Amino acid sequence: MNGFLNILKPPGMTSAAVVAVVRRLTGEKRVGHAGTLDPEAAGVLPVMIGKAARLFDYLVDKEKIYVAEVAFGQATDTQDATGKVVAEGDCYPSWEQIQQAAEKLTGDIWQRPSMYSAIKQDGKPMYERARAGEVVEVPLRQVHVESIELHGETANHGALMTIRCGKGTYIRSICSDMGALVGCPAHMRFLLRQKSGAFDLETAMTVEEVTALAQAGALQRSLLALDMPIQHLPRVDVGAWADKLVRNGVKLPVKACRGAKELAEGQATRVYLHDEFWGMAVREGDVLVWKAQIAPEVEGV
Repeated sequence: MNGFLNILKPPGMTSAAVVAVVRRLTGEKRVGHAGTLDPEAAGVLPVMIGKAARLFDYLVDKEKIYVAEVAFGQATDTQDATGKVVAEGDCYPSWEQIQQAAEKLTGDIWQRPSMYSAIKQDGKPMYERARAGEVVEVPLRQVHVESIELHGETANHGALMTIRCGKGTYIRSICSDMGALVGCPAHMRFLLRQKSGAFDLETAMTVEEVTALAQAGALQRSLLALDMPIQHLPRVDVGAWADKLVRNGVKLPVKACRGAKELAEGQATRVYLHDEFWGMAVREGDVLVWKAQIAPEVEGV
């Protein structure tokens, strides 16, 4: 079983738990998610099944869209509503101050995520160290925030916003930093991921829906195609002359592959044989070098 599932993760469930459910339902050991969602967050969680995992590196740079609520008046050690309150204040910001803070938090910015984050240090998630009582110093990291669209104020000194950003961005850190900029402690009260690359809420299925499909023997037919989330990458086509080369993972001559001459050096591309997706290759000089062969027909791949 090879393909993607677009799961609508409910709040209160970890991303790892979703993977465990899919692994049990499919009987496939090779299952993973593309981008962790915090347990209390809800929304789109792309799940890779079988050889889909080989395409992970081509998914992670795509834009993500979140709807979040920032709450002013308290800061927490986790930067969200589940943490311990570490600072309080009643100097609530004006709408103009919130707008100005949002502007300062767009573009390429530096942020320091909570010590209760999934960032790994020496191979161990920082939240495990923090929960064990260790004092964890999380390094600053640069991320890209395309835009922060403010929608209005909410009850109990909150504000609702839509954030478009790149990989590795911590939305709860944006909420915490927003509080620092306006001079009032703040944390993230709510988070919903609307989109992750090609995966959005419109095509997402709940865990219950996926379970029902599996019980009806229809889950495999519901998988999203291996090349669905990587349509943003260029495509190269080869014909019958390349059958043996493709099936054996041999380098392909650029001049003989339709669409390859336009590729820049080091450019990753989708490769199709007889209009069937066979995997990813990269241009290296005058040849295409395979990086991820995923076609089920390839014996031993």
